[in-house]
Amino acid sequence: MLKISSEDLHAHLRARMTQRGVTLSELEQTLNNGLEAKDCKPGTLGKVMVFAYGSEWEGQTYLEKEVTVYYKIAKGKIVLLTVKARYGASFPRS
Repeated sequence: MLKISSEDLHAHLRARMTQRGVTLSELEQTLNNGLEAKDCKPGTLGKVMVFAYGSEWEGQTYLEKEVTVYYKIAKGKIVLLTVKARYGASFPRS
């Protein structure tokens, strides 16, 4: 089980997480339990996971949040690149 700490996150990734409303826990859960992302660029890996949300984001209430994390493996270690979040309902789970 991969454990991520705030020290593992570079400034760009921390800024994107804040901007897009993604928590450290969601990032870690996505990496550990998410499905393979199908929209990765060559040489990049990704994981995607849908979370129950039921909260407000930027003035609107959404039932779900889909989090996608993109990363590479370099010298046997994971290098986190960026994270995306989409808010809505009925995201695919396969």
